[in-house]
Amino acid sequence: MDTWPSAITGTPLPAPNADAGASALRSGPRPTDHRSDRWSGDLLDVDAYLERIAYSGPREPTLAVLRDLQRAHTTGIPFENVHAVLGRPLPLDLPSIEARLVHGRRGGYCFEHVLLFAAAVERLGFHVTGLTGRISLGAPKVLPPTHALLAVITRDDDRTWLCDVGYGAGPMGPIELRDGAHVEYDGWRHRLERRPSTHGIGQWWMYQSAPGTGGDPGEGHGRASADWIDRHTFTLTAQYPIDYVVGSHFVGSHPRSPFVSRLFVQRLTPTAHYGLDDLTLVTTLPDGTSTLERIPSKALDETLRGVFGIALSEEETRGIVAAG
Repeated sequence: MDTWPSAITGTPLPAPNADAGASALRSGPRPTDHRSDRWSGDLLDVDAYLERIAYSGPREPTLAVLRDLQRAHTTGIPFENVHAVLGRPLPLDLPSIEARLVHGRRGGYCFEHVLLFAAAVERLGFHVTGLTGRISLGAPKVLPPTHALLAVITRDDDRTWLCDVGYGAGPMGPIELRDGAHVEYDGWRHRLERRPSTHGIGQWWMYQSAPGTGGDPGEGHGRASADWIDRHTFTLTAQYPIDYVVGSHFVGSHPRSPFVSRLFVQRLTPTAHYGLDDLTLVTTLPDGTSTLERIPSKALDETLRGVFGIALSEEETRGIVAAG
């Protein structure tokens, strides 16, 4: 049996003394202990999932496979919030997510993406820890923690990798969980920064290239730079599937959540990012240049199918248009 590191840091758990061991045997495993089935990977139709993201490569829990899986997932399944706009409940058990995103070939928002990806990489033998972040985007106030992420450890590398598969705009691959780490995938640039907190808990910040800039990875370390925009912040507090259920309930039903009032759809490709905010289509290139186009309501269905690969029913399309 393989021995896996604890939590996010990879530090082995210390061996307990005899008294502690006896107590642990009496009390049994703790609910927050690492489990190989934490993310329901054993329930996943892994062949169907890999076909959905057009991945046909190796299935070993290596760093190379993790990179390929994240690229295939982030470019293969779009981001969308149709259920929230239509006021529909959103079950987050794995069979329900699989039915929507895999067999139904629909998109989803961050909680759906992260739970699906976590199940897949867990099934393939990776060590997975859930995290939650706060979207910032330059906001002057503290926003609720509504963004799901994953910290993943592979079997052939002792580093921890941040997998942000549910944002809708990359990264297309993992980024090392290290202060100053940066990645560039097909011209799309992201970097991490760790900042001390006034409360003594270190905060991590994810940055992406600001619109209209190249985002030189060598600049801006340790401070905000004009070439970068802060995307979200997070701490290394482990999260569990139930935590994502709570976050999703707020995002998908609270009247102050932007996701309940208008449509958001995103699709990332190596050459362009497409974002639909209500009826405004924004196409952004890796160099930060972008174009805006106002979509007539009668062209919404065609746009969703042609640009994002999302096929709604006539009833759903009418409901989205009415809500906007």
